[in-house]
Amino acid sequence: MSATPGDTGAPAQWHRVLTVLADISLFIGTRSIWTQAATHHLVLAAAISLCYVSILVSGVLALTVRRTRSLARLDLVVLVTAVALALCAWALNHNGGDEGALTTQAARELVAGHAVYGQPWPWLFHGTGIALTPTIGGSYDYTYGYPPLAPLLTAPLLWLGHHGAPATAVCTGALIAGTIALWRMLPAPWRSAATMACLGFGFLSTYARVGYPAVIALALLIPVVVRWPQIGQGGRLGAAGIARAACLGAACAAQQLPWFVTPFLLAGVYAVRRGELGGRAAGLVVLRITGVAVTVWLLINTYFIVSEPGRWLAGIALPLTQGAVVHGQGLVDITLYYTNGSDRIDWYSHASMLLAAALLALFVLFVRRLGPAATVLPWLAFYLATRSQDGYYLMMTPLWLAAAVTAPLPEFERAWQPRPAFLTGPRRRTALVATIALLLAPALASAALAASGRPPLRMEVTALRRTGKSAAVVREMTLKVVNTGSTALTPHYTLTTGQGMSMYWLLVRGPATIPGHGTASVELRPPNGRFGIPTKPSTRIRLRAFTADPQTLSSQDVRLRRTATGR
Repeated sequence: MSATPGDTGAPAQWHRVLTVLADISLFIGTRSIWTQAATHHLVLAAAISLCYVSILVSGVLALTVRRTRSLARLDLVVLVTAVALALCAWALNHNGGDEGALTTQAARELVAGHAVYGQPWPWLFHGTGIALTPTIGGSYDYTYGYPPLAPLLTAPLLWLGHHGAPATAVCTGALIAGTIALWRMLPAPWRSAATMACLGFGFLSTYARVGYPAVIALALLIPVVVRWPQIGQGGRLGAAGIARAACLGAACAAQQLPWFVTPFLLAGVYAVRRGELGGRAAGLVVLRITGVAVTVWLLINTYFIVSEPGRWLAGIALPLTQGAVVHGQGLVDITLYYTNGSDRIDWYSHASMLLAAALLALFVLFVRRLGPAATVLPWLAFYLATRSQDGYYLMMTPLWLAAAVTAPLPEFERAWQPRPAFLTGPRRRTALVATIALLLAPALASAALAASGRPPLRMEVTALRRTGKSAAVVREMTLKVVNTGSTALTPHYTLTTGQGMSMYWLLVRGPATIPGHGTASVELRPPNGRFGIPTKPSTRIRLRAFTADPQTLSSQDVRLRRTATGR
């Protein structure tokens, strides 16, 4: 039987270990912010130094206190230390990135009574060092593409600054509030795990300081996910159930990631309640949850639905429709780094959506086994997407912890699982395996189709124009481009020397569109007027060409010498 804060006996050893691990996790990234503070912000440096003292003393006490109540109080000390470090880090680095800049600008436009969606703000990125999101069509995304809760929360804090500080303050505050909520809602011995998962490793704090609206969504999802199989127990939502449904709707109004986990949670609630109450009562419970969530979502979005309906709809769907260039740590890396491209990039998106649908179907069929994984399964689909960066996985990891502690397998022992006749016969196991294979096959086939595509363009560097002062700086590049397919293509070119994408080069001379089976010579200029050839000969220089219709990528490794002779 687990101990409670009021127990006076000796704490379990695993509780001590968990507290120590949470305490140790606070060291991650702390030295870098102390180094930054010690140069120009001595008050913050002193505060961080005191946090070091707290970490060290907490480590000693975690191993030596004799009572469970004392260790529970120490868990609170570790939490307070983590919050203090998060606030110090925000005070030092609060200008944010592209997400914070766009959210803050959206809040300014909202306060001024201007349209928020569909409005490009390129000046936010020029000369600021903020990363751009290039699209496969050769442009960049300068517009706000998230639901409106983040700008609504940011608007009262615009007095904090002209950069992304208002948005990063909201996200950091949301992360701290979510951490405290998770800490408070977990059983006492597990509370240090909340500190560690939300603030200890440092990556979620970093996303908050960038200004990601997904952090707000995470904070709102925490009270939804903790003990989520008990929502609607006995057929009644009650005040707590209504509040959790409202948080679900608000989370969906903050960012798009909750859209993917919501069907799994609703399906799981239905299965558990149907096992308890029957189909009709379970359906009514899910209907009430959905009704409250949709009502809250609509209330948050009402102003924008009325004032700019078309732009609002296009804006909140933008991450799904913008056609951003392929990027991430998923299967798309085959096309990005291991082959020379693909003429079937859009099949990665098809594979991702098909996998999401298949995982939901498998979750329903095997909810007694997969129920605890409801907060993890949705993110598997992003591994096949064109944008498969790890932020889509790790930003929701505190929900994994909440489910692991408060939604264990026994909660789903009596959950309803649909079993059609062909899954209940004497060959049940064979039929189940075949069903799993059939559900996953379309996604896997689509992914294979995308990864096995061939680059439609062959490119060759035929000439380089270098600067007069340095042969290692390229001012202009001439390419011979051959379209191997029958479809006319309009490529957009870039050179990269590492992971990710560089800005597109400018077309100076030559045709923008290359006809099917055609050959063209094009002259390109670097986006900032110069391209420095890397000093290390081993650096991989990758020439890439994207096309939007159809979506393709053609790549070629090129060797550019730092001397004026040859390429």
